[in-house]
Amino acid sequence: MEMERYHGDSSTGPNITNSTGAPASALPAVLVTDRMVVLVVLLGLLTLLTALVNGAVITAICTTKKLHLPANYLICSLAFTDFLVAILVMPVSILYIATETWSLGQVVCEAWLSVDMTCCTCSILHLCVIALDRYWAITKAIEYARKRSARRAAVMVGIIWVISVFISIPPLFWRHRPGSHGPKQCIIEHNHVGYTIYSTFGAFYIPMTLILILYYRIYNAAKTLYQKRVSSRHLSSQNSLNHCRVAHTFCVSDLSTSDPTLEFDRLNVTMRIPSFETEMEAADERHQICTSRERKAARILGLILGAFILCWMPFFLKELLVGLQVITASPHVSDFLTWLGYINSLINPLLYTSFNEDFKLAFKKLLRRKEHA
Repeated sequence: MEMERYHGDSSTGPNITNSTGAPASALPAVLVTDRMVVLVVLLGLLTLLTALVNGAVITAICTTKKLHLPANYLICSLAFTDFLVAILVMPVSILYIATETWSLGQVVCEAWLSVDMTCCTCSILHLCVIALDRYWAITKAIEYARKRSARRAAVMVGIIWVISVFISIPPLFWRHRPGSHGPKQCIIEHNHVGYTIYSTFGAFYIPMTLILILYYRIYNAAKTLYQKRVSSRHLSSQNSLNHCRVAHTFCVSDLSTSDPTLEFDRLNVTMRIPSFETEMEAADERHQICTSRERKAARILGLILGAFILCWMPFFLKELLVGLQVITASPHVSDFLTWLGYINSLINPLLYTSFNEDFKLAFKKLLRRKEHA
């Protein structure tokens, strides 16, 4: 998603959203060349990694039957959207930054800006829908399990793309048309305060608020669920003990439903009824397991939310303030904040798959196939 720019050096010029324009002052050629080479190589590596990682996620889901689940279809759609950012948006941005002028013509300019805004908005909205899907799955498990289908996931993805198009399309109606020689800058005039508020809130602030609320409720629901499971296991253990024979022996079915923290001799099915101290130790261990799971859930949610906010908040805060003519942003700051947002397309597939054992196994199989090939 492109950034604010200004024509000339006047601080009162029109607000526009775009990628790199011409530099305000000429720098020594050698110095610019050295810095530009390093910058282009770095941005090129980020683009390549983004395409490869998202491509791996798409391939893993498509080729692994165990991953053919509605929740994973949403992740696959997110990966596809981020893959589009990597192959359609980021390379053109690198070229624009390197040449410091637009040389691809008006049609490509409008197509690039539209695809940029649509795909980045779509990526953000995917995070919101994934959070909503997880919230329903954990708070309405039985009811939502009946409704959770590939068709429902497809409908949700379709709604995401429609909203993204409606957020990104308005600038096409007032974009400046250059002369026959084509534009020297590929920019979106952003001097419409109403659109600034509409686009930033629709693409980021409203989704961010929903994501924060949903993940807060997901964490609380998961915490309660862990505690209930530990409590139910403890009751199951007590029931097993109460139904022991006089000789205090366990049958195989008793062992399978008893608390896993209880120790027994597999060669001898006869067990003593645990003492008070043993039960206290088992209860303490169950509490530690519950606490560990809560911490893991909090850590995962913290990483997801932290990466999303860190990558996109600076860009959209700058967009809103510049659009409202509160501040001005230099081209270098704008480029940095835009690419910080692009990096979220690299982080997304890593965060949403690295904590899932099925994805890990699928990635290992893909690597083995490449090694054999």
